Amino acid sequence: MNISYAKAIFSIKENADFTIFNDDLDNMVWHENNPTNITKEQIIAKQAELQTVEDAKPENLLKASAKAKLIAGEALTEDEANTIVL
Repeated sequence: MNISYAKAIFSIKENADFTIFNDDLDNMVWHENNPTNITKEQIIAKQAELQTVEDAKPENLLKASAKAKLIAGEALTEDEANTIVL
């Protein structure tokens, strides 16, 4: 699962009020009376942090391993095979 910039913003400021188009930080509008001081760099850093946590979850590690093995033509373990949804 890819972590969106919107999820990153809400993890920085739970009640942030904004619109973001196509998950593009250059197409974002703040709707607050006093716009938050969250910078583009902070949003990108938080998104990367959350993505690292998401990627490290055991089920995602298995999926990544299964994908790499499939691409390389290697046999999967049973647990890796169970991550594939047909």
